[in-house]
Amino acid sequence: MTTRLPLPDRPPRAKDAPTALDGLLVVDFTRVVAGPACTQTLADFGAEVIKIENPDGGDDTRAYEHAEIGGESAAYLSLNRNKRGIALDLAVPEARDVARALMSRADVVVENFSGGVMTKFGLDYTSIAPANPRLVYCSISAYGRKGPFALRPGFDPITQAESGFMSLNGFPDGPPVRTGPPIVDMATGMSACNAILLALIARDRLGKGQHVEVALFDIAMAMTGFYGMAYLISGANPGRFGNSPNGSPTVGVYEASDGPLYMACANDRLYRRLVTEVLERPDLITDPEFATRKARTANREKLRAIIASIFAGDQLETWMAKMKKANIPVGYLRTVEQGFNAPEARERHRLSQIPHPTAGLIPNIETPLTMGLTPSVDPTAAPLLGEHTRDILRKTLGYDEHRLAALAQSGAFGKA
Repeated sequence: MTTRLPLPDRPPRAKDAPTALDGLLVVDFTRVVAGPACTQTLADFGAEVIKIENPDGGDDTRAYEHAEIGGESAAYLSLNRNKRGIALDLAVPEARDVARALMSRADVVVENFSGGVMTKFGLDYTSIAPANPRLVYCSISAYGRKGPFALRPGFDPITQAESGFMSLNGFPDGPPVRTGPPIVDMATGMSACNAILLALIARDRLGKGQHVEVALFDIAMAMTGFYGMAYLISGANPGRFGNSPNGSPTVGVYEASDGPLYMACANDRLYRRLVTEVLERPDLITDPEFATRKARTANREKLRAIIASIFAGDQLETWMAKMKKANIPVGYLRTVEQGFNAPEARERHRLSQIPHPTAGLIPNIETPLTMGLTPSVDPTAAPLLGEHTRDILRKTLGYDEHRLAALAQSGAFGKA
């Protein structure tokens, strides 16, 4: 049984509040996850983002099957808020002329096509920059735009697998596991946004733009974090540890009599409070088998079994109350439904509903970024395919109805 969560209308932002990226024009050739995640953040904070899509189906995520509303998929709606949409068939010369005209006026161009596509169309940085030297041009790819792997396609789970990142996920006695959400794609989108903002700051100082690149493989490798660094130092290949880093007996999932909790009791100070104030077992600190961190690690299976048996003896809310009183880091192990209905989500105003041209209203997950002086814009739903084509070309490029009709006749906007 599924239940739709009732959502509040979003309160409007202060009318006189400025936006961080007001006046910034972004031409967005991206699709799927990493690129749209990047440009959505720019759009959330005031940039005018023009999303260019192939009129034959548009962004691949429009057809994803997680859920749909108003004819649009959850994936597409979650990644393309606050953008304006234009449909151009770049195989048509007249459409490429339109794209070049938009790029000549842009502050930022973002693309994540397969290697060689933008060059084939004459829309790569080298072709565009002479007419717009202040342009910041961001390329997102699996393995970079240069070198022997530049033409190799790749996706989030492939780079999770090949970088070693996936080998860290799962349980020691099971196979490597990819993350549920496409974490490398999302982190690549964040990193691309950071790179663009860095290049814009540099442009203000140096007077010119530049080409920036972000590759999924590089991000996945960087996300191995201190486990990757530990390998470089020790030469020991790190393995999987499930929910307990390094097999820690006091970090991970435990079952109360009526439900699970996740505890992160990761240092000696917290451990002492846990066993004395919560578990009421001071012997677990005086016993030589558990007195030190090294001893607890050596005897972790025994200690974990003891702790698990204690937690199983009482209800979840009893343990949550005792652990919160002792200031032990602990959380409910929630499903998505439970998390989205949780008081934290409600009190932090994480969810709302916003208008949509075909669905009436659609759910909205708020941007996680909060800025006191320049808050995010009032959200608008992801555009329908080609929704703003004629309006953009009229207002941004000054095209009249005769020119728009000629472009439509040429097939620039797709088949009639």
